Amino acid sequence: MIFRTTGSPARTARRGARTATVPRPLRHRLDPAAVEEIPFHAGDGVRLGLTRVGEGPGEGPAVLLLHGHTASADMFLLPETRNLVDVLLDDGYEPWLLDWRGSRRLPYNESGRRYTYDDVALYDIPEAVAYIRQRIGDRPLFVVAHCIGSLALSLSMTAGLVPGLAGVVSQGVFLTPKLAGRTSLRMSVAGELLKGRIDHIPVDFRTVGLRSKYTPLFALAGRKASCPDPTCQILHNSAWGTGASLFVHEHLSETTHHRLAELLGPAPLWILPHLRRIELARTVVRWHDTDHRYRALPANALDAAARIDTPVLLLAGSENGLWLDSQELCRDVLARRQPQLDVSYTEIPGYGHLDTFLGRGAALDVFGHILDFLGERR
Repeated sequence: MIFRTTGSPARTARRGARTATVPRPLRHRLDPAAVEEIPFHAGDGVRLGLTRVGEGPGEGPAVLLLHGHTASADMFLLPETRNLVDVLLDDGYEPWLLDWRGSRRLPYNESGRRYTYDDVALYDIPEAVAYIRQRIGDRPLFVVAHCIGSLALSLSMTAGLVPGLAGVVSQGVFLTPKLAGRTSLRMSVAGELLKGRIDHIPVDFRTVGLRSKYTPLFALAGRKASCPDPTCQILHNSAWGTGASLFVHEHLSETTHHRLAELLGPAPLWILPHLRRIELARTVVRWHDTDHRYRALPANALDAAARIDTPVLLLAGSENGLWLDSQELCRDVLARRQPQLDVSYTEIPGYGHLDTFLGRGAALDVFGHILDFLGERR
């Protein structure tokens, strides 16, 4: 296990109560009547966020959007730019947005019940897919997934828990995660040095103050940074202290740049053991080896890749400073090991990781590739 619950029964009860929390409101410019917030709980009792966008009963194909860890559904709804939900609606799709348990809109990265990516793959994604299918009937269902949302989806897919999807767009990383050597090293060192001292790394310096235990982390992130904003430094210049970069700075509008602390939240350190195991294996591996509840998940997702039964578009920016060439590697590995799969790879020149969705020019440079993929299979 990654953690062991300790403390008084009262503290445990308070943590359990937080699982019923209401997600923070989404920020968007849509007609409120077209945004349906659905009270949604995973099978293990954790309150998640599920949102349907569209007026009336819906007629077109549905698209489930999965954010990355510490981000949220907000990343697909930026009111300051032409966002992915806008583009999907204009093309006749029905967007569904899942705030899984790693969402910025939920409190679990800082407090409440801890989790591993096994929980996301076993509970959050399959149960959201099942609910959406119940609502849409026999209409096609696509998934567009980013970063850890995509990584967890790959585990769900290779477990056979989300069969029959019309197509999947995976951005940043899928079955073969690959980090830079220094990023992997820093992740391992940080996990050991900070263990027992802090349980998450914040991104908003204003909430912690100059004399907090987090100040050295912000100071380290600010070394050789070209931007004076501490939140930008710890994300763009350091990726929560790992030394990676999450986006190409000039691709963000001024408004999006000012909203970074709202769009991306604290990174929990207790998730590091699972992430380190995944990175060392160079594939998505199950964390829980002895807990019978997780036996539905494959021990190694790449070894079970033959169970993927849907076309997959692997998407990545050429300047991805976090996952490097993971997607190109995935295409090559699957072409060699599972040549029968329908897997393609598209690289976005000049883009990094998050700016493929948050960038002010993403509607022109990125979203067309997604629409082309969906349109060929709708």
